[in-house]
Amino acid sequence: MEITCATRPGDTLNEDFVAAAGHFAVVLDGATAEPGVDNGCRHGVRWLVTQLGSRLVAGLIETPAAALPQVVAAAVADVMTRHGTQCDLANPRSPSATVAVLRQREDQVDHLVLGDSAVVARFTDGTVDCVVDNRIHQFPDRSWADLRHLRNKEGGFWVAGNRPEAAAHALTGTWPAERVERACLLTDGAYRLVERYEWSWQDLLDCVSREGAHALIARTRTAEERTPAGAFPGKHHDDASVALCLMGGATGTV
Repeated sequence: MEITCATRPGDTLNEDFVAAAGHFAVVLDGATAEPGVDNGCRHGVRWLVTQLGSRLVAGLIETPAAALPQVVAAAVADVMTRHGTQCDLANPRSPSATVAVLRQREDQVDHLVLGDSAVVARFTDGTVDCVVDNRIHQFPDRSWADLRHLRNKEGGFWVAGNRPEAAAHALTGTWPAERVERACLLTDGAYRLVERYEWSWQDLLDCVSREGAHALIARTRTAEERTPAGAFPGKHHDDASVALCLMGGATGTV
């Protein structure tokens, strides 16, 4: 694979994580800490995302044939140990992150999405498949206080943080490598043009392929700046990260 990446902070510190090697790409999005409350962790969200992303990359390198949920679960368990005894991981507000992974393995391409990130692929026949975990969007009117009790629970939504078993609830699948032309991993801050501004996933892939990952984020920021604050729920600008993976003989243009 040929992989290009871009990441840009939203309104404050960037709590995303992006990494890639010759056969995989990883994108994580840290959940912004609930303001004004104790999350039980002395490290914080950015520490969790960096540690979790690093252990996930190590797992993909060290166990290249392992199922992706197994790799994610092992990374979460490892980071839980690294918190030490001073962090209360039973706290429902403890730091967490979404995860998106794409891995090429011999004649297949594996993908995993946990939390509201996305993996979008275009195949050699021109069709597009989008894997996006939008289970948290079942609760658009819930407050932070409500959401914390729905996290990593049956009937709620699942993220990486303090329960390795959450990885078993990720959206996973495999595509034949010969079918995949290109694929894109995105945090939710990077696919807002689809979520909020009526782009299609095809439009998004075309933009990234023709103009690059940085251009997609720049177009997102332009759309946000033209939108009055408060027009949509959530942050006006969010951290945005993109990894574009070109397979085989694919080029960066369409």
